[in-house]
Amino acid sequence: MKKAVVLFSGGLDSSTVLAFAKGQGFDCYPISFHYGQRHSAELMAAKRVAESFGIQHHKIIALPKGAMSASALTDDTIDVPDYQEETTKEIPVTYVPARNTIFLAFALGYAESIGAHDLFLGVSHVDYSGYPDCRPEFIKAFETLANLATKDGVEGKKYTIHAPLLELSKAETIKLGLKNGVDYSLTVSCYQADPNTGAACGKCDSCTYRKKGFAEAGMEDPTLYMP
Repeated sequence: MKKAVVLFSGGLDSSTVLAFAKGQGFDCYPISFHYGQRHSAELMAAKRVAESFGIQHHKIIALPKGAMSASALTDDTIDVPDYQEETTKEIPVTYVPARNTIFLAFALGYAESIGAHDLFLGVSHVDYSGYPDCRPEFIKAFETLANLATKDGVEGKKYTIHAPLLELSKAETIKLGLKNGVDYSLTVSCYQADPNTGAACGKCDSCTYRKKGFAEAGMEDPTLYMP
């Protein structure tokens, strides 16, 4: 079996990608990050989902607190806003500086160390908040970097960055996940989930897109919401 490193938060999207990669026959090595996020309940969800798939290799890497600040997701002094219909092209305060670039850099080093040449992540630029590191241009650029910056890359053992959700809506993502055996009740997507129960606020961007996805997919939403 070919090995694959999967960026894995424990949320709806990354759990779908993990299940998809596993369904494609990859031996999956999911990697999660504790980066000071206020929704650290997602890491408990990541453990649950990994266990549900019998994953043997799940790493959680702790990054220095404050390394990616200036975001509502990492700074408690910045409120997480409720969802609003898009009125501007401004990048929202929930953007975490260079998050996917940093995560992919770690994943690339890990991949080269274990002899994996396939990296998976759950970005989409359909139902999303407008983050610059969720765009097709970013995925293509990082794949180019991976093959320029590594020993394996320059020796012809090419890396592929897989973003299977890139062109999918949340409803399409949910259908793909269910097809591959995801139990979405185990996942946490909320930007300010309760740290103990994982209960979701139901109001932030992530909660809104998640609820919209289940509704459009015609599926019951298994998410635990705050009263």
